[in-house]
Amino acid sequence: MMKISDLTTQMARVNNNKTEKQAKVSRVLTFSCVDGPGNRLVLFLQGCNFDCITCHNPHTINHCNHCGDCVSGCPSGALSVVDGKVKWDLSACTNCDQCIDICNHKSSPKITSMTVSEVLELVRHNQFFLSGITVSGGEATMQLPFIIELFQAIKSDSQLAYLTCFIDSNGSLPQQGWDKVLPFLDGAMIDLKSWQSETHLWLVGRGNHRVFETINYLADKGKLHEVRLLHIPNKSDLDIEVDQVGYYLKGLPSDVRVRLNAFQHHGVIGEALEWSKCTEQQMQSFHDKLYAIVQRPMQTPEVYT
Repeated sequence: MMKISDLTTQMARVNNNKTEKQAKVSRVLTFSCVDGPGNRLVLFLQGCNFDCITCHNPHTINHCNHCGDCVSGCPSGALSVVDGKVKWDLSACTNCDQCIDICNHKSSPKITSMTVSEVLELVRHNQFFLSGITVSGGEATMQLPFIIELFQAIKSDSQLAYLTCFIDSNGSLPQQGWDKVLPFLDGAMIDLKSWQSETHLWLVGRGNHRVFETINYLADKGKLHEVRLLHIPNKSDLDIEVDQVGYYLKGLPSDVRVRLNAFQHHGVIGEALEWSKCTEQQMQSFHDKLYAIVQRPMQTPEVYT
């Protein structure tokens, strides 16, 4: 589990300006090369409207319900209950993540509220090393007003306007939502978790009709950067429906990237831990079948754990 940076900790201590949009942030990476093009600062927002069986960050799905189950087990005494709410002491926390392991609510007590100004200060501190900023999750678009205000501020700042603004999303946002952020958005990465809506409903708790709408709409607007497919051998239907998936991907604009992710156990909880991990050989077979139709480069994992 990646630790929250010292800079994030410093920003968390700043008194929030209540007139600004704020976001519930589970983690900040001040440098990432896997969350969009180039070197990027990444905000992981708390909360998701999917409940994926295979989620490798299940502690980002729900907001803390302040049950207090995590408090007594904290080895550094960084958690307490004050006025019925769990409080997190950043200065005492060692980021052992035992609280996350204990939580049965798919949440975390280690959530920080950050304003747009606080994020902008973090961006400015690192801007000379960055190509852009990516907002991820959880599901980032559940906090869309914050994203819009943040991206608008970046694009209107002469010193930051060169930074590209990306969203990593499950594709559940309706078209009206995308229309609001499109003027300030440079690109989006969208997950396509299954072909059949019934399979998608089983895997994440919702159908995939909106996901296809999102992919098609963003592609039409020139804002679709990447489509990501999760290969779960013998569970998902992407390999079974490989011909239809392939022809669909082939129909997307030629500059849209395709990334193939392999199901692994890292971070996963529940029944999916009993599923077989995707091997390199299984991924290569899936890739080759898709490539025969798509005929474009598709990124595959470099590491299988």
